Amino acid sequence: MEDLVVRAEGLRKRFGKTQALDGVDLAMRRGTVLGVLGPNGAGKTTAVRVLATLLRPDEGSAFVAGIDVLKRPQDVRRVVGLTGQYASVDEDLTGVQNLVLIGRLLDMTGRDARQRADELLAWFDLAEAGQRPAKTYSGGMRRRLDLAASLVGHPEVIFLDEPTTGLDPAKREDMWGVVRNQVASGASVLLTTQYLEEADALADEIVVVNHGKVIAHDTPDGLKRRVGGQTLRVRPADQSRLPEVLQVLDAVAAPGMTAVRDEAAGSRPGAASVPVTGDAALAGAITQLSRSGIEVTELALHLPSLDEVFHTLTGRTKTEELV
Repeated sequence: MEDLVVRAEGLRKRFGKTQALDGVDLAMRRGTVLGVLGPNGAGKTTAVRVLATLLRPDEGSAFVAGIDVLKRPQDVRRVVGLTGQYASVDEDLTGVQNLVLIGRLLDMTGRDARQRADELLAWFDLAEAGQRPAKTYSGGMRRRLDLAASLVGHPEVIFLDEPTTGLDPAKREDMWGVVRNQVASGASVLLTTQYLEEADALADEIVVVNHGKVIAHDTPDGLKRRVGGQTLRVRPADQSRLPEVLQVLDAVAAPGMTAVRDEAAGSRPGAASVPVTGDAALAGAITQLSRSGIEVTELALHLPSLDEVFHTLTGRTKTEELV
């Protein structure tokens, strides 16, 4: 039997006329990252708030680290860390004071709380700002302090609700490193995000939620394969040989498919692509290109992007917010 650190079944929650959760089932294996994706209003944050004991569902059950969320919420709070969508630090306290306060609330000694605070401030590149009130921090700095606060107690399960919103690309990648380190240290992470590449980079499995229902649950590659097969793309060094490349790709194409010039918006010209049914198409194309003496600057076999998966599953364009 799988070692599930988060398990929820049939979660339902209504706010007035809005059915935020409509029978949501979730399962997260211990020591992994579960990405939760969905458009605005899909129910992601509501589900996180239920699991973190901040909200009671109208129906359903949930267990975190084997603890019943509804019957033993206090015990659940001792093993989880939560970073919500908005920074929740006390702006009148310094960075150090914020983290020490949380440590003391978690029954740490003053010395241990200060040591943990210093460690996290250094980890999140906030050591120099540690003695300043949080209200003097930039939005990104406050967000990083909020993330640090969720890790003070070495939580077994970490809920991150859009943790990198407001961070610049470099700090966002730093946060990815934090998530990976936490998992390597034995924690389990449930992550909601508005960045599809973030879910692709971090998640072992992804749940897609829409209109309060789970509409897909698989690995990132599994979702991509479900939406569509692989695509083979070739770019010849000599653009005059592109017609020959099209013929080569037609020879390895999936049944009923024809090679086309790659004219997608924003793409560089001079490439051709075709859907294929398996990895053997790549070897076949390489052989034919070599026999024809066609040199290439790009030769790639890839699955659909997570953007394309999201669009297909939810009917939303990839430019729409996933909050």
